Order: sequence, then C-alpha cells, then structure tokens
Amino acid sequence: MIKIVLVEDDNAQRNIMANILRAENHMVFEAANVDAAIATVKENDPAVIVTDLKMPGRSGLDIVDEISRMTLRPEVVVITAFGSIETAVRAMRLGAYDYLTKPLERDELLLTIERAAEKYRLRMDGMSFRNQLANQSSHGLIAESTAMKSLLDIARKVASSDATVLIRGESGTGKEKIAQLIHYLSPRGSRPMQSINCAAFPETLLESELYGYERGAFTGAQTRKIGIIETAGQSTLFLDEVADMSLNTQAKLLRTLQEKEVRRVGGTCAIPVDMRVIAATNKNLEEAIKKGSFRDDFFYRLNVIPIFIPPLRERTADIPALVNFFLSRRSKTKRIAPEAMEKLTHYPWPGNVRELEAVMERTIILSATETIETSDLPLEIQRPGTMENMSSQEPSLPDGGIVFEEWERSMLQKALERADGNVAEAARLLGMTYRTFQYRAQKFGMIEKSSLAGTDE
Repeated sequence: MIKIVLVEDDNAQRNIMANILRAENHMVFEAANVDAAIATVKENDPAVIVTDLKMPGRSGLDIVDEISRMTLRPEVVVITAFGSIETAVRAMRLGAYDYLTKPLERDELLLTIERAAEKYRLRMDGMSFRNQLANQSSHGLIAESTAMKSLLDIARKVASSDATVLIRGESGTGKEKIAQLIHYLSPRGSRPMQSINCAAFPETLLESELYGYERGAFTGAQTRKIGIIETAGQSTLFLDEVADMSLNTQAKLLRTLQEKEVRRVGGTCAIPVDMRVIAATNKNLEEAIKKGSFRDDFFYRLNVIPIFIPPLRERTADIPALVNFFLSRRSKTKRIAPEAMEKLTHYPWPGNVRELEAVMERTIILSATETIETSDLPLEIQRPGTMENMSSQEPSLPDGGIVFEEWERSMLQKALERADGNVAEAARLLGMTYRTFQYRAQKFGMIEKSSLAGTDE
C-alpha cells in the first residue's frame, strides 16, 4: 500500500484516477487545489503526490516548489498535456520525480507511482541511516585532536546544504572519507556517491567518463554511455585529484556546474542535472593558478566551502586512537606496548593515515607475540631518519653488478607498498608520471592492464 495525495481540479478526472489507485489497495487522499493539497500532505505524510500541472489559481509548479523545501518531502509526479512538456521539464528541475502526459495510460500511471514510492522509501531509509551515523564514530573517522573535532563539526554543518566543497590536504589524510561523511549525512545520502579520480584518465577519456557519449560519437562508440555526471543526478559527484584535470576539461566542467546541464559527447540534447560537487586535491592550487595550469574561475567555483585536513604529524593526539582502531579491526587479542606506541606517535608519517594503516596491518601480521613491541615496527619507525639517510647516500654498484630489471621490480614494489597500492602516490614517490609508473608496473604484472589509480583519501 502506498499513501498518495491526488491533486486534480476536474472532479471526474480525479475520481477516475482515485478509483484506479484504490483498486490497487493504495491509500488515496484527494485535493482539488494547491492549498488543500499542501494541508493534506502535512497532515498525512504521503509517499507520493500526483498532481495536474495546470489548475486555476496556483499551479502544480507551486506544489513542487513548496514540497522541495520540506524535510520529509514526498516524491511528486506531475501530469500535463502533451503540448506543455516544457513546463513538466521545468517541474523536474524544481525537484519533481517524473511527469506523465495526457491521456494517461493506467499501467504507466501505476508503474510510475510504484517507482516514485520506492525512491521515497530509499530516501527515508537513508535519512534513518544518516541519523544513526551522526551519533556514531563519524564514518570511521577518528577525532581526538582539537583540529579534527573542529573539521568534523564543519563537515556535519555543511552536509545539509548543497554548497560545493573543496577538500585539501596531503595524500593519505582522509579526503575521500570526509567527502563520504558529508554525502551520507546530506539529504542526498540515500543514493550512492559517484567518484572519479581525475589523475587516472587522459584528457579525452576523462571527458567521456564525465559526460558519456552517444552511439557513433567516435570510432569504437558502439553504444550509448551514460557519464558519471548524469549518474550522480540527485546525488554527489566526488572529483578526486581535481588539480590534474586539463584546462579544457576545467572550462567545460565549469560551464556544467553553472548551467546545471550536461551534453554527452556527440549529443545535441542538453540534459538537466541536479548534483552536489565535492572536490579534493593535495596540490597547491594557488601556485597552479599562478603557473597557468588551473583556472582561477574554476577554483572560485569549487572553493565555496574550503576544508583543510591537517597532516597526521600536526595532530598527534589522533595517532593512539587510530592505532587502537586499526588494531581492533585486525585482531581481537593483540595489544601494543607503550614504548611502541611512543615510537608511532613521534614518527612524522609522510604517508599520513594511509601509511599508518598499512604499517599496522603489516605489523599485526608479522608480530610473533600478542604484544606488539618496538622491535616489531618497521626500521624507519624504530629509528627515524634511517630511510632518509639511506636514500641520500650516493648509490653504489656492487663489483658483481646487478640485474637491473630485478632492482626496478623491487623499487616499484616498495613504492606500491609504501603508497598502500595507490598508483598515483607510488609514482610520486619515485618521481615518475602516473603513466610511466603504470607502464612499468604492468610490465612486471604488478597491476592489471585495465588498472586505474586508486582514489586519494
């Protein structure tokens, strides 16, 4: 059974639709005008409103507009004559779920209402989940330090809005987790967040991933592809490593954000999109603007709500809590000695939380006893500066020579381990471009040929 408010000023038409819906055991509340409809909605909390667009006085657009501002808002299906489809599209831009044209088909009416009710149910389930999430551990984010508590407080406050958010911080600080927290605490949280790593695609491929394409748009486009921007409709689009986007793509995306519509590659139709954008980068965008590699207008469009995540070395109060969190996830019996915790707390963590998690996972597996001692920790943590000293020494060539491919494989593997499998970060550690590292790692079978960089958390 679905609770439905049916809004139609023509009594005969309203009675016909009401009888069809009641025959399917739906609970139907009838209203002949906008004011009566709004009062009925507030009193009965329906899942779906079915409303005619053209009525004397206030129209169906007024219903859509008022409903869009409600917290527990039902889904709205609008009915219009064929010649007024443009008005129906306008209603969808205001937040209507779908539109139907007269004369109505019984099966189409019932199916559309069922789908709208399913969307309403998912949204209500999402709100319940978000309320539970808000009272728990902030989606797995640890906040013992003043800086992180303040940051999470800001994230919760901005979640309720649709404002664009730019998250900045070093690699591995948890940028994607903050984006997920904002999304799942937002009214859009019942739908999955859509994420794309801008550094993982060359310019032409990134455009296809973002915008999709029509069949025949280019060689190899055998079918239509829906882009990630369209997929993010009524949800959130997370643009990771946004500083690695080309100037041309920045310009196109800026226009998309301003016009709130998308055009597929090879397409002629502008498709309205309703999405929230969260972007992230570990780059200095102000410097990139000065160098001409990042558009200042695009920066201002993204930087509506700036959030900066401090590196782990600047919030050492979080380290013991993070260590215990990772420990509890991997083992129910192991504990960490105070001396080992002291070493972990004072290590500078260039890889931030991602590096700490990788170190804890490795240490838990390799430690022979239930108590993790200092000797169980990696050498660079036991004796800070050891790895830096080794890397600063002039490389030497043994008398017997080396097998270069074995040495290359070893360095690539160590970089991947240090970056916790993130290809873009591993490439940075070795001073390579993403594509160079990808090619070399594929040569040794370390990553799949279709593999793309992991997201930068």
